[in-house]
Amino acid sequence: MIATTITKKGQVTIPKEIREALGLKERDKMVFTLRGSEIMMRPLRGTILDLRGTVNPKKRPEDFPKIREAVKRDRAKNVSGETQNE
Repeated sequence: MIATTITKKGQVTIPKEIREALGLKERDKMVFTLRGSEIMMRPLRGTILDLRGTVNPKKRPEDFPKIREAVKRDRAKNVSGETQNE
């Protein structure tokens, strides 16, 4: 186990040994997942499919047609400028 300190800005330095073991470079992206009282952190590599399972749905099963329709309505409001007046 290696300990590190959180800065005022909420930043943490990943120890050199871990960066080297994972092949992490400057500007690499990381994904954080909260699991109970623990944080899982891993490099973001590949495609968006690699993020599968990192977001818990509000309810199961998801109603994808309903979600798509809601997103279309919200996008239409943004395009028409309705949200600017609210």
